[in-house]
Amino acid sequence: MSLKEAEARVKELESEIEQLLRHNDPNLDTDSIRHELTRARDKTLKEAYDNLTSYDRVYLARKSTRPNARDYIDALFDHFFELKGDRLAHEDASIIGGLAYFCGVPVTVIGTVKGKSLEENLTCNFGMPNPEGYRKALRLMKQAEKFKRPIITFIDTPGAYPGIAAEEHGQGEAIARNLMEMGSLTVPVIAIVIGEGGSGGALALSVANQIWMLENAVYSILSPEGFAAILWKDRSRAQEACEFMKLTAQDLYDFKIVERIFSEPRGDLCDNAQIVYKQIKRALQETLPELMHMTPKALVEQRYKKFRTIGDCSDNAM
Repeated sequence: MSLKEAEARVKELESEIEQLLRHNDPNLDTDSIRHELTRARDKTLKEAYDNLTSYDRVYLARKSTRPNARDYIDALFDHFFELKGDRLAHEDASIIGGLAYFCGVPVTVIGTVKGKSLEENLTCNFGMPNPEGYRKALRLMKQAEKFKRPIITFIDTPGAYPGIAAEEHGQGEAIARNLMEMGSLTVPVIAIVIGEGGSGGALALSVANQIWMLENAVYSILSPEGFAAILWKDRSRAQEACEFMKLTAQDLYDFKIVERIFSEPRGDLCDNAQIVYKQIKRALQETLPELMHMTPKALVEQRYKKFRTIGDCSDNAM
């Protein structure tokens, strides 16, 4: 049973429990029935989460109830001041960025944003940035470098927007420029994948000294559906594609692409997000001082070696 199917079954059981409580029939041993239904619900959920497949993790990473970049910024930082626009064309709401304080230290925070409703998703283009969004992010990163502020990025995007207008406005160039410029930033950069990390759209914000991931986040060259369509000309084989793509946090940790994995509570992350926020806060408290004590040259060299190592690992795997 997939996690999606298990959650549907759990909803059925919870509905039965509610009905039982609402129609308190004196002829029934409601306490015993409710106990059995609750046990069945908990068992179903436990079995599903104890046997998560790569495709299950993609499902979790895409859930609309998952905390987005705004939630993480509100939970982890003080006095966030948002800065908008790329100073060339217009504002792209799919990327949020600005200044904030983390435990008294001024930082620059940038993140791709998904909405939690249709209206919000239409505003932020379902978390798929246009070139203007990447140019805004780069403007904020260069500003951070000028004032020697660490940069923290939050990544949750299926990929850069593939529309005609985005291509006409230089989508490929905007992503490529971010990759080049981030590689030479002289301030610490930490990238955290909180949901989907799709294709160049994610990579454009993750050329970092350290990359961290949530346990049920994914990070890949493209979506499983796109991978299946290209490889087998059959999008319905997305579940099979997930196993080939090695896109889970544990896969990427084994490949030494990510440095940390943050465990997630069972069930909807939004119900217990504080558990994850505390882990990330503790990790930032440990890591930021270490990176901030490195010289600008050392930061650039460490970042370069990190990505060269990833390239060497990929070549050996092939």
